[in-house]
Amino acid sequence: MPRFNRLLMTGAAGNLGRELRAGLAPLATTLRLTDRSEMAPAAAHEETIVADVGDLDAMMNVVEGCDAVVHFGAAPVEKPWEEILNSSIKGGYNVYEAARRHGIKRIVYASSIHAVGYVRREDGADTTTEHLPDTLYGLSKCFVEDLAKLYWHKFGIESVCLRINSCFPEPADRRHLSTWMSFRDLVRLVERSLCAESVGYSVLYGISDNRERFFNNDPSRHIGYVPQDTSEDYREKVEAACPPGDPADPAVHFAGGVFCNYGHPDD
Repeated sequence: MPRFNRLLMTGAAGNLGRELRAGLAPLATTLRLTDRSEMAPAAAHEETIVADVGDLDAMMNVVEGCDAVVHFGAAPVEKPWEEILNSSIKGGYNVYEAARRHGIKRIVYASSIHAVGYVRREDGADTTTEHLPDTLYGLSKCFVEDLAKLYWHKFGIESVCLRINSCFPEPADRRHLSTWMSFRDLVRLVERSLCAESVGYSVLYGISDNRERFFNNDPSRHIGYVPQDTSEDYREKVEAACPPGDPADPAVHFAGGVFCNYGHPDD
């Protein structure tokens, strides 16, 4: 039996949104999908609404009648400030505020490793590590994580903030041997974030069961996320194709990788 009557997912046209669209279908009688871009036609169990998360009135309409929200709609990488401000910061606020006004009590938010991108790899981090953003993109993730904390303490809306690492079909470089998450583990992660009995305000790193990793999820074991895939299946292929990097390079020294080498996007 589906857990939800109507489950909303923002960012449904994105790379991860398309994976979740199929993976989360068993959890809801109706899956409501929204994005500012056109999506594939709705199946019998789906509703699609083209809308911009930066528009509060649009989000009020999109959120109405839903039981929970999976919020993946935002700038997917570093972008100029105005785009980050509208899609990621205002968009995050609009989703949370619409959820508050409509009485929704759980949101799963797609945060990012880049909220702590300036963590040194050798130091690592757990789910209680302070924000160390590496870009405006990472900064926007910090904002919405703090917004989620505010809305939990003040309004009782539970959130799981997923600091997603490198979610691709397979690892593409040596850093991914530490940060990779499979699409199947992504679905497992979101499913547990939606279905765990009590989550309050929680943070989880989106990684598979990799032998090497920068991050520790132990403080959030109450969610019950147990990854099943591992980058070890690709190690030989990756190491043959990618020579080791320079440890003095910020892209190698810090967990955020190449994002730590980016300048200001408006320059």
